[in-house]
Amino acid sequence: MAGNQLRLWFASMAYVLIWALRRIGLVDTQFASASCGTIWLKLLKVGARVLVSVRCIRFAMASSHPWAQEWGEAHRRLCAA
Repeated sequence: MAGNQLRLWFASMAYVLIWALRRIGLVDTQFASASCGTIWLKLLKVGARVLVSVRCIRFAMASSHPWAQEWGEAHRRLCAA
């Protein structure tokens, strides 16, 4: 029973985070009215290289990603918020 409750909390928190991403970061993009599944599939389910150093964590995404511009714009808006 506790495992199910924990999974429910994780799923609820993930939904809230994706909703906030759509509300703040994806305002004037094609993903402004997209469902959470579409945002997850097209923006978040992306292969990337994670570079970890002592002071920061960096993500190196492929330059040929079809939605790289939307990803960058969402990043700028989230950092400004």
